[in-house]
Order: sequence, then structure tokens, then C-alpha cells
Amino acid sequence: MNQAEVLQIFRDSGALLEGHFVLRSGLHSRQFFQCALALQQMPVVERLGAGLAARVRPLAATTVIAPAMGGLVIGQEVARQLGLRFIFVEKENGLLVLRRGFKIAPGEKILVVEDVVTKGGRMQETLDIVKQHGGQIVGTAAIVDRSNGTVDFGVPFLSLLALQVEAFETDKLPPDLAATPAVKPGSK
Repeated sequence: MNQAEVLQIFRDSGALLEGHFVLRSGLHSRQFFQCALALQQMPVVERLGAGLAARVRPLAATTVIAPAMGGLVIGQEVARQLGLRFIFVEKENGLLVLRRGFKIAPGEKILVVEDVVTKGGRMQETLDIVKQHGGQIVGTAAIVDRSNGTVDFGVPFLSLLALQVEAFETDKLPPDLAATPAVKPGSK
């Protein structure tokens, strides 16, 4: 699966939005990837999951972990495609935590999967949790890397789509965005 095919899936499903958006990272952008719109169709989930699984297979993970909500669907599908265990972290009192009786064994080889990465905050929170529980992080993966190559998790980071997407701090908005009301369509 190449980048053009992934981008076409987002366009066809209406998951690539244009306008003025506030991202979870706090940055502002003209584009927003609403992965949930693309991932509501199981054939799309299977196709994107297969593409990501093929990229991460050499990392030899034994478990896939994903942050809720965005990473749940694609994380579980990557794990299914690879025949691995799948667990997730979720918010509790505003912070991501490992719950529901999930355990990470010391040295367990963990792959962290997310839907979209901009600054990598959720990914880093998840990595920190894995480390706290003694897991060995073998890599990270996302459907969309919109970080412009700026994130570094200290382990391999693989994606299906890497884009140079403009993102702006609130106090550095270009005039056209400053004049347009911002929308925050993603996870809170």
C-alpha cells in the first residue's frame, strides 16, 4: 500500500477535512484527519491494518498496545493481522493508564500503534506506561504521520502516510486561519 492509496482512502471516506482545526496537540491546521470516518468501514480497516502490519512485522513484537480512542481500531487490526495480543491504555482522571487487568511482562516486546501523530503526545504517554511496566518497546506506528518528521520516540516510527502538513501555534496563525472560526473535531 503506497501513500497515494492511503490518501485516496481518506479522501473517498470524507476523513480528510479542510478548514481551520485545533488539533489535540493544541496546534492549528488547515487539514484534519478524522480517522474514525475512514475506519468505520471494515474493508478499509483490514486494508490499512494489512499495510501497517507489513511494515512493522520485522520489529518482531509480541504485543500491540494503543491509546484509546484513536488507536483502538487500527491497533487491534494490526495485532489481528500479525496474530499478536492486543491491549490498550485509556484515560482515567485525565491521564492515560493501563487498566482492565492488562499486564505487561518484564521484557515483553511491545509495538505502540496510533491513528495519527502530530506532536506525539499520546504516543509518548503510552511509551512511558510501557516502560513503567517493564516492557521492551520495539517500535511505534501510525496510519498518518503529520509531524513533518519532527517526532523522535527513540525507536523506529513507521507510518503508511507521511505528510508535510502546516501546523501553527495559536499566537502564530496566518491571517486566513485567524479570520476563520476554529473547530476541534478530534478526541478531547
